[in-house]
Amino acid sequence: MEQFKRQQIIKTAMCIFREKGYFAASMQDIAEACGMAKASIYKVFPSKEDLFTGVFVEVHRILFEEARQLDRKLSLKGLPPKEVLRLKIEYQMQYMLENYFFTSEFKELPITSNDNFLVEWRKKRASLVTLHQDCFYEAYGEPIVPYLGDVVTIFRGMIKEYLSHAVQAVIAVPMAELAGFFVDRLDAVIGDLIASKPEPVLKTSSAFFNQINPMDNDTRQANMDEFLMFFADKIRELPQPEHIENELLEVIELLKTELGLPKPNGTLLRVYITFLDSVSELAPYVRQLGLMLNR
Repeated sequence: MEQFKRQQIIKTAMCIFREKGYFAASMQDIAEACGMAKASIYKVFPSKEDLFTGVFVEVHRILFEEARQLDRKLSLKGLPPKEVLRLKIEYQMQYMLENYFFTSEFKELPITSNDNFLVEWRKKRASLVTLHQDCFYEAYGEPIVPYLGDVVTIFRGMIKEYLSHAVQAVIAVPMAELAGFFVDRLDAVIGDLIASKPEPVLKTSSAFFNQINPMDNDTRQANMDEFLMFFADKIRELPQPEHIENELLEVIELLKTELGLPKPNGTLLRVYITFLDSVSELAPYVRQLGLMLNR
C-alpha cells in the first residue's frame, strides 16, 4: 500500500513539475492533484527537493529498463550493428525529448545543491555514460576501445545541443532521422580514428565528469602533470638559445613541484606563470594553464 502511494505521488508530481516548472510547483499543488492532504505527502517525501529527486530517479529507472528491453529485442533480430546503434539512439533521444525537463543538466536549479539529488544525479550520469559506451563498443568492437572517451563525449555533446534545439522548435526533424544523421556522422569520425590511430584526447573515464560531478584531486593532478609534460615539449620545439630553453624548462619543473604540494603557494605560481608568459609563442598554453589552475 505504501509503495502504491509513493508511486501515485511520484507520477502526479512528474506531471505538475513538467507543467509548472520546479519553482512554481508546490507541495500543495501536488497534494491536491493526488487527492491527499499535504501532510500525507510530507510523510513520504520530507521536502520538495526529496520529491523531485524521487521523480528524477523514476524517470531514469524507466529509461534504463526500457533500454534493456529494447536491447533484448534487437539481439534477436540479427540486424547490422550500425542499424542496432541507430535504433538505440533513436529510442534514447525520443525518451529524453519527451522527458526533457528531467533529463537536462539542471545547472540553473537549486536542486543541484541538494546532497540526495547529487548522489542520484551521479548514479544516473555514470549509468548513462556506461550505456553509451556499451552501445558504441557493441557496434564497433575492440578497435574503438581507446577512443570511447572521445566518441562518447562527442556523442553526448551532439545529443545535448540538438535536443535543446528540438525542444525550442528550432528544428523539426523526427528523432528517427536525427538518430540516422548522428550515426552517419559518428561513423565517419570513428572510421577516421580507427584508421589514423591518433592519441586519444580523453580517457574513457573522463566522460563521467562535468561541472556537477567534478574530477577527484588525484585525477586532476595527473592531468596537470600530463599538461606540463606537453608544455615542456612545446618549449623544446621553439627556436631559442639553449640557456633560455633551460630556464623555461626549469620553471615547468618548479611549477610541477609546487602544484604537487597540499597547499601550493599562489604567489610563486603567479611568478612562474608570468615568466612563461614572457615568451609570446607560449601565450596560448599559459592561458590554458591559468584556466586549469582556476578550476
